[in-house]
Amino acid sequence: MSAINVYQQHPGNAAKAESPLAHADLPSLVGKGRKNAGVTLREKQLLGHLTLRGNGHDPAFAGGVFKAIGLELPVALTVVANGDMSLQWLGPDEWLLIVPGGQEFAVEQKLREALKDQHIQVVNVSGGQTLLELSGPNVREVLMKSTSYDVHPNNFPVGKAVSTVFAKSQLVIRRSSEDTWELLIRRSFSDYWWLWLQDAANEFGLNVIE
Repeated sequence: MSAINVYQQHPGNAAKAESPLAHADLPSLVGKGRKNAGVTLREKQLLGHLTLRGNGHDPAFAGGVFKAIGLELPVALTVVANGDMSLQWLGPDEWLLIVPGGQEFAVEQKLREALKDQHIQVVNVSGGQTLLELSGPNVREVLMKSTSYDVHPNNFPVGKAVSTVFAKSQLVIRRSSEDTWELLIRRSFSDYWWLWLQDAANEFGLNVIE
């Protein structure tokens, strides 16, 4: 296999990085929501997002991924996590790896080293998307307003992740705990979804945290 140049794309502290929702000035809303709000929103901003492609049926590929990041390849429509790192199934040969911001370059190098004998693809897509965390007792009601996908616990257990239509657009819904859900959104639609969530959560009370 020919050599591949991997570049550090994280700007570091020398540059001012802005999340897709920086324009919404979320910090100014922290602590200003209704007390005991039914929905709490947090942008898990500036994380490292890497897409990984390879043959998931090949034990050598699965073993290499585990060696590099310590996570087993998730099966269809699931996400696995270890602390601030998560690996989500996107398709039969594609996964999304999310790591703490600034670690994506080192993690990509580890993956390429552990999978150097495999036919793979690793792409840094950090700048194109972000992760919103929704928690609280009324999150499921907000989701039911927003998507036709069945989010009942019997159909959407903890650890499930699906790409679906949400508010007439496309995103990924992930359930990380009993009352915590994550929305993986594209940068170009961040305005739209932020406005939608404000409206959909209004009757329950929306609280924004850092």
